[in-house]
Amino acid sequence: MTSIYDFSVLDQDNQMISLDTYRGNVLLVVNTATGCGLTPQYQGLQELYDRYHDQGFEILDFPCNQFMGQAPGSAEEINAFCSLHYQTTFPRFAKVKVNGKEADPLYVWLKDQKSGPLGKRIEWNFAKFLIGRDGQVLERFSSKTAPQNLQESIENLL
Repeated sequence: MTSIYDFSVLDQDNQMISLDTYRGNVLLVVNTATGCGLTPQYQGLQELYDRYHDQGFEILDFPCNQFMGQAPGSAEEINAFCSLHYQTTFPRFAKVKVNGKEADPLYVWLKDQKSGPLGKRIEWNFAKFLIGRDGQVLERFSSKTAPQNLQESIENLL
């Protein structure tokens, strides 16, 4: 695989979606959880999405239950939680694993492109990958990086 556009993933309704759908946009790929101390980052993510979406920015939300079971529930329950508590409107996908032998191929590729605090391993919920319009990973941000701290990086790509 040579870019994010080479991947297809399951959306929250278990329909296969080609990420080529997002070709030409700046993307932020985030593994999320609804029961985590970092869950309030959904608010900051939605603020980024509201601010930059019209300029070609997308957030791709991948719930992940690998970290202490902090993303329990079905896709419908996760979506309802995010809509009710954080009014999220960015695309959400099916739950994935981001580490280990069962890691989703997209996350294997993302981690191969940019290492983080634990090397290639995703350290926790809300790790973030910033993808340029050409489909290449440009930056990786730790789980603890607040969404508002990504503004300058996003603006530089738009």
